[in-house]
Amino acid sequence: EYAGSEPHLVGVLKGACPFMTDLAQAIDLPLTLDYIAVSSYGKATKSSGEVKLVKDLDQGLEGRDLLVVEDIVDTGLTLNYLVNLLKARGPRSLKVATLLSKPARRLVSVHVDYVGFTIEDEFVVGYGLDYNEKYRNLKDIVIYGG
Repeated sequence: EYAGSEPHLVGVLKGACPFMTDLAQAIDLPLTLDYIAVSSYGKATKSSGEVKLVKDLDQGLEGRDLLVVEDIVDTGLTLNYLVNLLKARGPRSLKVATLLSKPARRLVSVHVDYVGFTIEDEFVVGYGLDYNEKYRNLKDIVIYGG
């Protein structure tokens, strides 16, 4: 899909880092990387519903082919916030790739172009996903039991 272009991958910190690294290494094209951080969980296992920007991008987006890389799409609130924020910056195209999708928790309808796995309504950790900043280093994705 990106043949002839130079995709600009934007990883959503911190959870998307392992997935974005693996994804970037699998793309056989010149590309650029940047990161943005938003929060809607704090120290809870359920989204607060309030999304806040924690770290903005380092590079401009105007005229670029943007691929937003997420670890998980849960309620859709974070992704909806991000897509609206990034579209306003004038990219040529904007697509979304997520490792995990949890449609049972959707509060907002969001379009995801690429989904690795669809999962049930369980809180999961590992491979970048955390609980209170812990368990990101697990090699596998597992259900968090508390």
